[in-house]
Amino acid sequence: MDDKDKKFPRQKGPRKNGPKPSGPRGRDTAAGKGGKPSFGAKKPYAPRGDRPMAADGERPKRDFKSGDRPIGKGPRPEGKPYEKREGPRKPYAPRGDRPIAADGERPKRDFKSGDRPFGKGPRPEGKPYEKREGPRKPYAPRGDRPAAAEGERNERRFDRPKGDFSDRPKRDFAGDRHQGASAGGFKPRPRPAEATEEAGERIAKRLARAGLASRRDAEELIAAGRVKVNGRVLSSPAFNVMPGDIIHLDGMEIPPIERTRLFLFHKPAGVVTTNRDPEGRKTVFDVLPAELPRLMTIGRLDINTEGLLLLTNDGGLARVLELPATGWLRRYRVRVHGKVEESALAGLREGIAVDGVFYGAIEATLDREQGTNAWLTLGLREGKNREVRNILGSLGLDVTRLIRISYGPFQLDDLPEGHVLEIKGRVLRDQLG
Repeated sequence: MDDKDKKFPRQKGPRKNGPKPSGPRGRDTAAGKGGKPSFGAKKPYAPRGDRPMAADGERPKRDFKSGDRPIGKGPRPEGKPYEKREGPRKPYAPRGDRPIAADGERPKRDFKSGDRPFGKGPRPEGKPYEKREGPRKPYAPRGDRPAAAEGERNERRFDRPKGDFSDRPKRDFAGDRHQGASAGGFKPRPRPAEATEEAGERIAKRLARAGLASRRDAEELIAAGRVKVNGRVLSSPAFNVMPGDIIHLDGMEIPPIERTRLFLFHKPAGVVTTNRDPEGRKTVFDVLPAELPRLMTIGRLDINTEGLLLLTNDGGLARVLELPATGWLRRYRVRVHGKVEESALAGLREGIAVDGVFYGAIEATLDREQGTNAWLTLGLREGKNREVRNILGSLGLDVTRLIRISYGPFQLDDLPEGHVLEIKGRVLRDQLG
């Protein structure tokens, strides 16, 4: 036996699929030209040996009971074997608990027995459902309403009589619409009496306006029983006084209220912006002229910051001008030590966050450089505590001098250090309204 016989042993006996076709490797050489094999010729169908031969034009039957199931699902599970139905399909046969229905009709269901649709359980006791036969009945009104004529709507009776508005004058909407009762006889609807605004002002505010004390100090004076209004001693600051009331402090009548006044002050470096300093340092009120009335500061400046500081005798005005919502621009001249990057100054227009605190847009320009020192001009609107020093410190610059040169429309100009300038009433009205 040679090597070919070892790899492909020859089978003995007749072939299962019929005689070996002619030609090399089973190809039909007669179909080709010149004795060449024809690859386009289709082989005749030869069924497997385990399937019976089907007649011409029919598909051989498959035995699904033997486990040879389609789609490789394996053998059929145990149970009722498959039986092919012969003949036409059987007619519909209802369950034993339902009566047979006539041809073309649906069998009726007995909902009283508990067999209700949508699984809602038995129908509650009451009138059973009855299917209406024939056409729908015409509309029949209730016995307490008369029948309406054809094409008309049945009138409804109300116990409340209809209002007669014939004597009311018509309003002329095209004319004076919002001019009160004189327009077309229109009378506005009466409104409930609105709560009137609280008259007068607080006693602490009156004392502060008179220049005697701050509001907090005034409340302490009232609590000590040192204030009288119209001869009666006050025990609480929750008291409003009228313009004609007579107020005494320690037995002396307080002076009349002055008009609102505003002063510009050139604060020197080394003084504290406060009324009293617990550490005993010099305050701005220690360097002010003695002839000035009692004043309060609008905003604050650090002890080492110099420049423009506003003073007023009106606490309400001071609170308004201190708010960032007022939008007044504060300008500073700053001398710094270090290398100034103009690109970093331009980035301050978008704001900057320093140690978790965000500062809004800042206008910063470089004025001149002198060796390692430089002069800058900054403009900001918020005025937070140590804002300029913190921002420039984050850029690697050390502030050596800080001067505020303007506060809104008011300028420091050539005001000498430690001097005061009062704003005239006409200018004050033009700037503040």
